Amino acid sequence: MQRVKRRLAAIMCADVAHYSKLMERDEDGTLDRLKAYRSVMSSLTEGHNGRIVNTWGDAVIIEFTSVIEAVQCAVDIQNELSLRNADIPDANRMEFRIGINLGDIMVEGDDIYGDGVNVAARLQELAPKGGIMLSQSVYDQVKTKMAIGFDPAGARQVKNVTDPVETYSVRLGGRNAPTVREEPTADHRSRANEAGAHPQDWDKDTRAVASGFEQARRWLRSQPRKIRNCVFMIGFFFILNLLTSGLSTLWFIWPSLPFAVMLAWHFVVSRKESSVRHNGQ
Repeated sequence: MQRVKRRLAAIMCADVAHYSKLMERDEDGTLDRLKAYRSVMSSLTEGHNGRIVNTWGDAVIIEFTSVIEAVQCAVDIQNELSLRNADIPDANRMEFRIGINLGDIMVEGDDIYGDGVNVAARLQELAPKGGIMLSQSVYDQVKTKMAIGFDPAGARQVKNVTDPVETYSVRLGGRNAPTVREEPTADHRSRANEAGAHPQDWDKDTRAVASGFEQARRWLRSQPRKIRNCVFMIGFFFILNLLTSGLSTLWFIWPSLPFAVMLAWHFVVSRKESSVRHNGQ
């Protein structure tokens, strides 16, 4: 009989809040949304070197060798799904609860077992809708290494675990230190007034640009590695063009052309596959 292996791993458990109510209200729409959201989770998991261990119903279990990658992946998932939920009525929004634990697990084939998995599942039950709950073991590893905030949620007694579990919720969009809002300087205000603009407009435009960069970053992280590599190479040639020739000669187009063709081909194929899946349902 083959001996069961053991290893230390970061385990993420996620499921949909109020999934039964969503299915009761709109089975077809809920199932389509679940498939689309799982596709996002799968892409982000791959980008953070994780492995989807199991999926059943609305639940997902993912294993990571790096606890930092696990937490960052969870943050990226919640941020991306939040963007997708923005235009959906509250009653139909699909929001995941996520729990992450770092612990010793038993491995048999592709399956994993043990308290390390059980604690992650219980943390997921404690997480708020669209939120992330961490165990003490995870918090200790990431508290000084990630630019996100954490709120102590106290010791919680969970099912099938003898000792209370210290818990921490991730402050999505926050930082470990308070962020001070930067006001326009006198020089900025002077130049804005000369141009006929107001400080409020300057601040609004700054936030809009920052939001656009953040959305682009999240989209890029959700793409397969080969797509991220193509975008990186095009950007590399463009920056090199700026540094050597400015914008007087746009020679970067020619070395970027093969990567641009690969991107175009990817989106054409993806759209066709999406259309086939839609027509087949």
